[in-house]
Amino acid sequence: MDESTRQLQAQLANARFEVLPLRGAAEQVSALPGGTTVTVTSSPKKGLDATFELTARLRDMGYHVVPHLAARLVADTAHLASVLDRFEALGLTELFVVAGDSPEPAGRFPDALSLLRALDDLGRRPPRVGITGYPERHALIPDATTIRAMADKAEHADYIVSQMCFDPATLAAWIKDVRARGVELPIHIGVPGVVDLHRLLRISLKIGLGESMRFARKQHGVVTKLLTRYTPEELFDGLAPCLTDPAAGIAGWHFFTFNEIEKTVQWRQDLVARLGEVPA
Repeated sequence: MDESTRQLQAQLANARFEVLPLRGAAEQVSALPGGTTVTVTSSPKKGLDATFELTARLRDMGYHVVPHLAARLVADTAHLASVLDRFEALGLTELFVVAGDSPEPAGRFPDALSLLRALDDLGRRPPRVGITGYPERHALIPDATTIRAMADKAEHADYIVSQMCFDPATLAAWIKDVRARGVELPIHIGVPGVVDLHRLLRISLKIGLGESMRFARKQHGVVTKLLTRYTPEELFDGLAPCLTDPAAGIAGWHFFTFNEIEKTVQWRQDLVARLGEVPA
C-alpha cells in the first residue's frame, strides 16, 4: 500500500459530515459512529435556533458537533453574546464561522471577518474556529473579496474547509494559491457525499458552482449518466499527489451530505475496505 492510499484511508476514517437542520436529521446522523465530527449548517430560512436545537440533540447522542454561525444572521454584539452563551452552555469547543447566504445582513456583521473580529473583541473566541475557503466563485461574494479576506480571516481561525468543488485541478491550484499567499492553516477538502444527482444539481446551480457542474458532466460523459448517483472517488484520485505533499497541508475530508448520510457512510466503508485489500 502506497503512502497516498494510507493517507486517504486515515482521512476517510476521520472525515467530517455536514448536515442540514431539517426534520429527521438526527435520525439520519445516527448512521454515523459515536464521536464523529458533525457540522450543522445555518440558513436564512431556518435561523440560528434550528442550528442550535439540532446541535444540542446531536451532542446528547455522543457526536462532536460543530455549529455553523452565519454572520449575516447576527444582529449585534448583544445577540452574538447570547449565541455564545448558548454555545458555551452546551459545552461545545468548536465553531464554524461563515458569512451566510442572507441577501442582507441582519445587523452589523456583513461577513465572516467582521464576526471573527467581534469574537476576539469580546474575549470569547472558542478553542477552535473554522472558516470557509472558495476554490470557485461564490454566488454572492466577488472573487477579489474572497481572496483578500482569506488571509485576514486566517488570523482568527484554526482551519479551513473548502467549499464544494468537483474539479481536482481547480482544487489543487487553489490550495497552491492559498499557500502562496502565506496562509498555512490546515485544509479540509469539501466534497459532496453520495447524493441524488437531481438534488445536487439543483443545489449546485443555486450556490453558483457552474464550472464544477460542467466538469462533472464532462467526466461522466452525458447528463443522463450523471443523473444516477455521484461518488467522490474521481476527485480523490485526482488529488492523490496532494495527500502526501506536506506543503499542501490537507487535514482531511468534509462531506456535504445533504442529509443522505447512510449512503455516504456505506460508500466510505466500502472504499476503506477496498483500499485495504492486498493485490493477489
